Amino acid sequence: MSKLILISLGFLFVGLGGVGLVLPILPTTPFLLLAAACFARSSPRFHDKLLNIHVFGSLIRNWQETRSIPRKAKLVAILSITLMGGLSVVFFIEQTFLKILIAAILLFHAAAIACIKSTEQVNLSKENG
Repeated sequence: MSKLILISLGFLFVGLGGVGLVLPILPTTPFLLLAAACFARSSPRFHDKLLNIHVFGSLIRNWQETRSIPRKAKLVAILSITLMGGLSVVFFIEQTFLKILIAAILLFHAAAIACIKSTEQVNLSKENG
């Protein structure tokens, strides 16, 4: 892909991640990881700027280096899925089939996040290894 397309996609993903900060139905982290991947292949300057954002830089760096997520971030993600998804299922969906389907999807996502290694586990194994 051309450098200009990757940079454009990187900014698009940063924008979507920013929207995800205020809309609980839109995830933030996956979009920022995509932005980091685009910038890593197209612009070291933008990649460095993304990694130096106080709130997200360490999360992105941890994922790129160890494929892990801090325990606190996992907890926040699972609680957000449970709270916002649960509220949606209870208050906004009337059909039983859809309630069950959405609850199963939410449970799958929460389980997937729970199965990802915690950064603290990776660091502990490095110290012991």
